[in-house]
Amino acid sequence: MSPQEASGTIGVLLPRDIPHADVIAFAQEADDYGFDELWVVEDLGYRGGLVQAATVLARTRQIRVGVGLLPAAARNVAFAAMEAATLAQLHPGRLDIAVGHGMPDWMRSVGAWPASPLTLLGEYIHTLRTLMAGRSADTDGRYIRLDGLRLDPSVLPEHVPDIFAGVRGPKSLTLSGQVADGTLLAEPVSPEYTREALASINPQRPHRITAYNITAVDDDPHAALAAARPALQPLGDPDWAPHIVPLGFHDELAALRRTSKSPQEFAQAIPEEWAHRLALTGTPDDVRARVQDLFESGVTTAVLSPVGPDYRSALAGLAKVL
Repeated sequence: MSPQEASGTIGVLLPRDIPHADVIAFAQEADDYGFDELWVVEDLGYRGGLVQAATVLARTRQIRVGVGLLPAAARNVAFAAMEAATLAQLHPGRLDIAVGHGMPDWMRSVGAWPASPLTLLGEYIHTLRTLMAGRSADTDGRYIRLDGLRLDPSVLPEHVPDIFAGVRGPKSLTLSGQVADGTLLAEPVSPEYTREALASINPQRPHRITAYNITAVDDDPHAALAAARPALQPLGDPDWAPHIVPLGFHDELAALRRTSKSPQEFAQAIPEEWAHRLALTGTPDDVRARVQDLFESGVTTAVLSPVGPDYRSALAGLAKVL
């Protein structure tokens, strides 16, 4: 990839547990700083993704907003299409939607884990795109059955938003390459993981890659790494194996998690070399160089996920990367 091609956009993640009084201010500050994109999350037990997107779209000027992600089994696709089309129509050219399986434990806990998540996701993305494009959805799938539904012309958006698949396993990544406009990769995303994911996606047409990463910026690199450590607590769990295996220390990291008494102890015990590769940390120049490495590996949008406890101060630090 040439230097001219090795470029992309930089976004920021709206933290799922940010105090409600800071939601709009965080989004507006991200817009003012010049971030290209703002991504909102929909994690079980936290805030709804579409409501967050509607709120920040209405209160910002130009930043593009991504919803990452909507679990396919959680919403009837017809009603999801109505909501997404409304947002895309009212805020033209500023919306992306990611759909995924959802975390298996979460979805099972609410009785919504399908027998074939892969089949459901393929049917869902195809039908969602069909409806938002104004075409008739006459679907008789394993999970989705629509009898010729078509959205009314009065609600169709001028620009149909890109639909991402938020996935991580090889089969799901392959499906993303077949049916989605892009793939949303959860953190941690390294150049090594990106290249492996792209090999599975094998896109045959333009395909965006959006990558989340835990990020901490400080003029003192050691302080930045220390700030990021608490956010590394989940990364020893089996669900994150696809992200860690390409880095070459998955087995050792999993063993460290098994022998740690708590997630907190695990995060503090991660060797500095590993922790550095599991998050984007350091000075603004350090993090800027890491983001450029991601672009060169195929990422089109690097989404920086701030660490607490003061997310707005963390956002100001992340903006130094721009």
